[in-house]
Amino acid sequence: MKKEWFATKELVGVAGLPTTVQGISQRAKRESWQYRKRVGVQGKAVEYHIESIPEKVQLALRLQEEGAKYSAQVNEPLTIWMSAYNQLTQKEREQLISLLLRHGVAGLMAKVNGSSDDSEESSD
Repeated sequence: MKKEWFATKELVGVAGLPTTVQGISQRAKRESWQYRKRVGVQGKAVEYHIESIPEKVQLALRLQEEGAKYSAQVNEPLTIWMSAYNQLTQKEREQLISLLLRHGVAGLMAKVNGSSDDSEESSD
């Protein structure tokens, strides 16, 4: 990984981390993440070293940085799912979410297994 330091804003919501800047700061303090003051930024802005954050987050950040490359070591299902989801277009994401909301996981699995009704596909 080329980048070693990450701003709090960059970590929000990554691989199960809190979804607010305050939540990230609290968790970092609780888990004693290595940090430094951000250069050129006013206030108390800090950034965290990659090696001090949870391993699952490190993997997700590596996937983001590598883009479309795949890592043979990454087999965490949530990380794989997030990577695949992030490669979808906005329209594809909306269709997937709509399918899940209407038919649930069982409906999604039926489509994956090819046992869905073709007339339903044309109306989606």
